[in-house]
Amino acid sequence: MRAIGLLVVLAACGASDDPCKGVTGTCKGLSEGASASDVEKALIEIAPGGTVAFGAGTFDFKVGLSLSVDNVTIQGAGMDKTILSFAHQTDGAQGLLVTANGFTMHDIAVENTKGDAVKILGGDRITLQRTRVEWTAGPNETNGSYGLYPVQCKHVLIEDCVVKGASDSGVYVGQSDQIIVQHNDVELNVAGIEIENSTHADVHDNVATKNTGGILVFNLPGLEVHNGAGTRVYNNQSYDNNTNNFAPAGNIVGLVPTGTGIAILAAHQIEIFGNQVHDHKTVNVGVISYVPTGIAVTDPNYDEYPTAISIHDNTLTGTSDMPTGQLGGLLISALGELYPQGPFIVPDIAWDGVKDPARVQQATGDYLADDKICIQHNGDADFIDLAWPLADATKPTTDMTPHDCAHTPLPEVATW
Repeated sequence: MRAIGLLVVLAACGASDDPCKGVTGTCKGLSEGASASDVEKALIEIAPGGTVAFGAGTFDFKVGLSLSVDNVTIQGAGMDKTILSFAHQTDGAQGLLVTANGFTMHDIAVENTKGDAVKILGGDRITLQRTRVEWTAGPNETNGSYGLYPVQCKHVLIEDCVVKGASDSGVYVGQSDQIIVQHNDVELNVAGIEIENSTHADVHDNVATKNTGGILVFNLPGLEVHNGAGTRVYNNQSYDNNTNNFAPAGNIVGLVPTGTGIAILAAHQIEIFGNQVHDHKTVNVGVISYVPTGIAVTDPNYDEYPTAISIHDNTLTGTSDMPTGQLGGLLISALGELYPQGPFIVPDIAWDGVKDPARVQQATGDYLADDKICIQHNGDADFIDLAWPLADATKPTTDMTPHDCAHTPLPEVATW
């Protein structure tokens, strides 16, 4: 009986509910009720270029899954119809680990993984479409760290996906090159979208709301790929990202203040434009170096100062007078210096004011044009230079004049 049942699950040719219906080429179909071993067998035996198709329903797993075959598609019947559930997972660092090129995943959901949900390591040509990742009990530090998680990849497309509840980043692309993140909905994560130590990324037309921080572009020390550059963040909606930070203790994302719209940490050649960013407890747009974290840097290749930043033509509204976290503390200290009698409103754009001493020109006390932080045409948005650490003659200022400059627009990331 088991052999007959497996044939029905994997072959089901011609049936109206055949998961492989409409698929050209090799396909292994899996209907609701298929066992974890059936799924593992399909992922191992699928031919390069083939499809593993899940029908509608919920598939339960106690262990993580893996795929190492190139050019495979995993698909479902819809991201609210086909659910890979790891609610009872007892083994594995993630729900699905992919170590292959040419991987595509679409129209499917992954729920309640013990660790990361979908991790793709070292692949080229990665496409994630209409995929939902969710920890269904809501924000909790016991949730998995990352939702959609390509790392050390090339040519990454993430579009029309939904991620909720990650205790680090909902959509995270790290140490990768040639990246497009578009038309996604990220909610109730610590970081909605994070581009880290990566080059040539376009993040656009996404909605980030009810996270701790909406969209982050970070460079961190100690990673195999150093000093990412060339990210465009544009035409996104980032609003009401005021969920309390629920990252586990010790995670760097735990430093993201509750109520952050867009944050740049030690990144280079970043262009932020056309975004609607509003209603944040701490700041709409923050630009900071790694220096105020107080964490020792032992990586000799790490550049901890943000440079060549362009913030222009955004709509920034609705900031706060009660900023939170470490950046909030810097804001309160600086604003207290400026307005000792109070009250104050946090400016829309905040920069910690920390410059790389090796880049500062002695004659001007500023960077050369190519390295400057440029801010233009953001309506009536205001600004503050926090002059961290407030320990010398330099004082905080709201004068945006030194930042009235423009960089050459970054190029579009081409599709492949």
